Amino acid sequence: MEAKAILRNARIAPRKVEIVLNLIRGKDLETALAIIKHTPKAACEYLVKLLNSAAANAENNFHMDKSNLYVSECFVCPGPTLKRGRARAKGSGARILKRTSHVTVVLAEKE
Repeated sequence: MEAKAILRNARIAPRKVEIVLNLIRGKDLETALAIIKHTPKAACEYLVKLLNSAAANAENNFHMDKSNLYVSECFVCPGPTLKRGRARAKGSGARILKRTSHVTVVLAEKE
Protein backbone atom coordinates (compact mmCIF):
# COMPACT_ATOMS: atom_id res chain seq x y z
CA MET A 1 0.00 0.00 0.00
CA GLU A 2 1.26 3.47 -0.86
CA ALA A 3 0.26 6.96 0.17
CA LYS A 4 0.96 9.91 -2.08
CA ALA A 5 1.12 13.69 -1.73
CA ILE A 6 1.57 16.09 -4.65
CA LEU A 7 2.59 19.74 -4.56
CA ARG A 8 1.77 21.61 -7.76
CA ASN A 9 3.06 24.95 -9.07
CA ALA A 10 5.60 25.54 -6.30
CA ARG A 11 7.54 28.72 -7.06
CA ILE A 12 11.00 27.12 -6.94
CA ALA A 13 13.14 25.73 -9.74
CA PRO A 14 13.04 21.93 -10.17
CA ARG A 15 16.83 21.60 -10.05
CA LYS A 16 16.87 23.12 -6.55
CA VAL A 17 14.22 20.69 -5.32
CA GLU A 18 15.98 17.67 -6.86
CA ILE A 19 19.07 18.27 -4.70
CA VAL A 20 17.05 17.82 -1.51
CA LEU A 21 14.96 14.94 -2.86
CA ASN A 22 18.14 12.97 -3.55
CA LEU A 23 19.01 13.24 0.15
CA ILE A 24 15.76 11.64 1.39
CA ARG A 25 14.99 9.03 -1.29
CA GLY A 26 14.72 5.58 0.32
CA LYS A 27 14.98 6.82 3.92
CA ASP A 28 12.39 6.16 6.62
CA LEU A 29 10.00 8.99 7.48
CA GLU A 30 11.60 10.14 10.74
CA THR A 31 15.09 10.21 9.21
CA ALA A 32 13.85 12.05 6.12
CA LEU A 33 12.16 14.73 8.24
CA ALA A 34 15.31 15.13 10.35
CA ILE A 35 17.48 15.50 7.24
CA ILE A 36 15.16 18.10 5.73
CA LYS A 37 14.84 20.13 8.93
CA HIS A 38 18.64 20.42 9.20
CA THR A 39 19.37 21.16 5.53
CA PRO A 40 19.72 24.88 4.71
CA LYS A 41 17.96 24.85 1.34
CA ALA A 42 14.90 26.82 0.19
CA ALA A 43 13.14 23.64 -0.99
CA CYS A 44 13.07 22.24 2.54
CA GLU A 45 10.13 24.46 3.57
CA TYR A 46 7.98 22.92 0.85
CA LEU A 47 9.18 19.36 1.47
CA VAL A 48 8.50 19.33 5.23
CA LYS A 49 4.85 20.18 4.57
CA LEU A 50 4.66 17.68 1.72
CA LEU A 51 6.12 14.83 3.80
CA ASN A 52 3.78 15.59 6.70
CA SER A 53 0.85 15.63 4.27
CA ALA A 54 1.83 12.27 2.79
CA ALA A 55 2.20 10.81 6.30
CA ALA A 56 -1.25 12.11 7.26
CA ASN A 57 -2.71 10.61 4.07
CA ALA A 58 -1.13 7.25 4.91
CA GLU A 59 -2.39 7.31 8.48
CA ASN A 60 -5.93 8.60 7.89
CA ASN A 61 -6.85 7.22 4.48
CA PHE A 62 -4.99 3.91 4.36
CA HIS A 63 -4.65 3.10 8.12
CA MET A 64 -0.87 2.63 7.90
CA ASP A 65 1.42 2.73 10.92
CA LYS A 66 3.38 6.00 10.87
CA SER A 67 6.49 4.42 12.42
CA ASN A 68 6.84 1.92 9.53
CA LEU A 69 6.69 4.43 6.68
CA TYR A 70 9.57 5.19 4.32
CA VAL A 71 10.02 7.35 1.22
CA SER A 72 9.61 4.82 -1.57
CA GLU A 73 9.44 7.34 -4.39
CA CYS A 74 10.01 11.06 -4.78
CA PHE A 75 10.45 13.10 -7.92
CA VAL A 76 10.02 16.59 -9.33
CA CYS A 77 8.69 17.68 -12.72
CA PRO A 78 8.88 21.18 -14.20
CA GLY A 79 5.68 23.16 -14.01
CA PRO A 80 4.64 26.18 -16.07
CA THR A 81 7.33 28.83 -16.49
CA LEU A 82 6.47 32.47 -15.86
CA LYS A 83 8.08 34.74 -18.46
CA ARG A 84 9.13 38.17 -17.25
CA GLY A 85 11.22 40.98 -18.74
CA ARG A 86 14.05 43.08 -17.41
CA ALA A 87 15.56 46.24 -18.83
CA ARG A 88 19.12 45.91 -20.12
CA ALA A 89 21.71 48.19 -21.70
CA LYS A 90 21.01 50.37 -24.77
CA GLY A 91 17.24 50.17 -24.44
CA SER A 92 17.03 46.42 -24.93
CA GLY A 93 15.40 43.86 -22.72
CA ALA A 94 16.18 40.41 -21.44
CA ARG A 95 13.81 37.56 -20.62
CA ILE A 96 13.67 36.28 -17.05
CA LEU A 97 12.29 32.76 -16.60
CA LYS A 98 10.63 32.13 -13.24
CA ARG A 99 10.40 28.36 -13.04
CA THR A 100 7.86 26.33 -11.08
CA SER A 101 7.79 22.71 -9.94
CA HIS A 102 5.41 19.81 -9.42
CA VAL A 103 6.76 17.68 -6.55
CA THR A 104 5.48 14.17 -5.76
CA VAL A 105 6.30 12.14 -2.64
CA VAL A 106 5.15 8.52 -2.21
CA LEU A 107 5.36 6.78 1.18
CA ALA A 108 5.14 3.02 1.57
CA GLU A 109 5.03 0.72 4.59
CA LYS A 110 7.90 -1.62 5.40
CA GLU A 111 7.05 -5.30 5.40
